[in-house]
Amino acid sequence: MLAVVCPGQGSQTPGFLQPWLELPTVADRLAALSEDAGTDLVAHGTVSDAETIRDTAVAQPLIVAAGLVTFEALAGGLPAGPGVAVTAGHSVGELTAAALAGVLTAAEAISLVRVRGRAMAEASAVTPTGMSAVLGGDATEVAAALEGHGLTAANMNSTGQVVAAGTLEQLQALSAQPPAKARVIPLQVAGAFHTHHMAPAVEALAKAAAGIAPGRPLVQLLTNADGSVVGDGAQALELLIHQVSNPVRWDRCMSTLSALGVTALIELAPAGTLANLAKRALPGVAVVAVKTPADLDAARALVAEHAEGAPLLADPTGGTR
Repeated sequence: MLAVVCPGQGSQTPGFLQPWLELPTVADRLAALSEDAGTDLVAHGTVSDAETIRDTAVAQPLIVAAGLVTFEALAGGLPAGPGVAVTAGHSVGELTAAALAGVLTAAEAISLVRVRGRAMAEASAVTPTGMSAVLGGDATEVAAALEGHGLTAANMNSTGQVVAAGTLEQLQALSAQPPAKARVIPLQVAGAFHTHHMAPAVEALAKAAAGIAPGRPLVQLLTNADGSVVGDGAQALELLIHQVSNPVRWDRCMSTLSALGVTALIELAPAGTLANLAKRALPGVAVVAVKTPADLDAARALVAEHAEGAPLLADPTGGTR
């Protein structure tokens, strides 16, 4: 059983899209997605510096577009068909996953992430906030430390890896007094995502989504809310909207992948983080992180061995439901 997962913000690095431009269709595809995103995705993925692509309004469209073009290079189009059994995305990667599942078209996903990124950037500007990874430590003690500092466990990624979010002062206090046997690592993000600080962005995203008629998921689509399978397109879109100000339960998504019997997992670009989590949390599952086109052959081999049914795609045209 094959799963395809889509990374979230913080996974991008300067120049990560450069190797993908060597493929004949990618530059034109990114140019088209740039129109929907309202920003130059080619430039941001190749020559923009770390500070520029750290900007939430830039990072989010860039990450979703990267996932879309990666999957299209792997499979020939969108959405995913019978070959992919399940898909999930971490944070903004949920929009990529929704497009893979056929809930949204690629254009709808990019249009929504354009609004999402800008609205979250505006919300981040109200109060200086951020996020820090808390690695290790006793889970109960970590939770108590976060509560004591007024922080939110915004991402529950796996056992021993929690992302704390709140004001910069709260995060500095946590770093100064970390839980026993835990490390606190500041993350290169612009705000306290998936917390109450993002409430204004929920309203903006809901308004942008009002005219969309979502499709029924063609494959099993997991939600960050609790890791469950979402069977209805309208429900999937509603969850995507409200997830902006609610914690990401990636740990539960991985538990669901295990319970479903997933045997192989492919992470789309900018890949690495989710693949590493899967290697630790899903022993025995074959994992490929598609970072560059050089990884496509390994991903296709995984598809050939683990995909259920054929073809990989339900709709190779990539634009309609």
